[in-house]
Amino acid sequence: MNEQFIKDIKKISGESSVLTGDQVRERKAGIWIEDPIRATAIVRPKKTKEISQILSLCNKEKIPVVTHGGLTGLAQGAISKEGELAISTELMNGIEEIDPYGRTLTVQAGVKLQTIQEIAEENNMLFPLDLGARGSCTIGGNASTNAGGNNVIRYGMARDLILGIEAVLADGTIISSLNKMLKNNTGYDLKQLFIGSEGTLGIITKLVLRLKEKPISQNTALLATDSFNEVKTVLKHLDSGLAGSLTAFEVMWKDFYNLVTTPPAINSPPIQGDYNFYILVEYNGFDQKIDGEHFNNLLEIALEKKLISDAVIAMNENERRKLWSIRDDVEQQFRLGPIKIFDISLPINSMENYLEESKQQFSKNWDEFHFVVFGHLADSNLHIIAGVGKDDQDTMNKIEQCIYEPLKNFEGSVSAEHGIGLEKVPYLPISKSVAEISLMKQIKSSLDPNNILNPGKVLP
Repeated sequence: MNEQFIKDIKKISGESSVLTGDQVRERKAGIWIEDPIRATAIVRPKKTKEISQILSLCNKEKIPVVTHGGLTGLAQGAISKEGELAISTELMNGIEEIDPYGRTLTVQAGVKLQTIQEIAEENNMLFPLDLGARGSCTIGGNASTNAGGNNVIRYGMARDLILGIEAVLADGTIISSLNKMLKNNTGYDLKQLFIGSEGTLGIITKLVLRLKEKPISQNTALLATDSFNEVKTVLKHLDSGLAGSLTAFEVMWKDFYNLVTTPPAINSPPIQGDYNFYILVEYNGFDQKIDGEHFNNLLEIALEKKLISDAVIAMNENERRKLWSIRDDVEQQFRLGPIKIFDISLPINSMENYLEESKQQFSKNWDEFHFVVFGHLADSNLHIIAGVGKDDQDTMNKIEQCIYEPLKNFEGSVSAEHGIGLEKVPYLPISKSVAEISLMKQIKSSLDPNNILNPGKVLP
């Protein structure tokens, strides 16, 4: 990347929109990544047309491009190196249209998730995608990683909440598929190519989001039980009793619960910490009195049937937020020393056996280790915090093998919601067949023949 190239980029987006040198190095490529961004330059376009012109130039000069959103990803998907250009969507943060009757919101890719949630609420609507990084992550990044989060059991992943997308291909071609209709059965659904592809097939610039009517009631409780079979049974009991409208079902194994409810953590335990499982459940409905009575009745039945051993019900919004702050306090993991957090998925019925097999692999390799589990269990997603006291590359590789290799026996996925990025590329064959990976490569080479879009990510 020479000086003339930088000058050409500045002509497209403006002098102030291009960062070089220390302005680049002072940024990090992820929330838990200490190393600075290594790209030669960062360009911050304001319009789709600018991205089109930039990519056309990059494709001609064969300059690799890495897209940056909120930089909250956990799979090293935004990692860049010298000679690469980072394209940040931070200035593409416009709200274009809200349609409360069609229940859609059209936005640029750089809009923060929390901003979208707030705009929906101001219009008495709901955008149900929700995750801990809501204040920093961008909707373009959410789409490119097919983000999941807390409400997937009821509302689905990011791809279920996107009706239309505008994206720019590697050669600068603009694909404007800003569909606003729930039904549009006209051949290939092109937006799905870009959702979950982590910037390897194109750069998402605009989205038409699917809004929901805002729930009138909200009911939240923390439950405790001692066996995994009871966890599964109470999930079935609540979701069936709520006619498939259970909104969240978050499970914390004992070690995680104790980690986030003991000093120096700011949260205190609402329920004593000697049960094996703690379940945060939430149901949103249409009438606080009716829904509250029904929700509480279901919990009473669960207690009578001994599906749960204890329960705490949030009586107001403040108590609800306190319960959620327990589940969201993932930063406490750093108290355990050098660790790595994993994001896997597998059938619920296989979880107990998988965790036992993975733990056995740790026991064979280390006398002492941390193996802390929590996650969005109802949608098959577990997070594992693992550490053995060392973080050299050989040790971390061995830890990854102990987590990922057992998934083969349970037809699990090495990524539930965080994506593949750079980090999980070696383990993609655990979850994808040779034929699937071959087809993915064909799509990649067709849309990006010069391999300039996020090279080295997702695909081996």
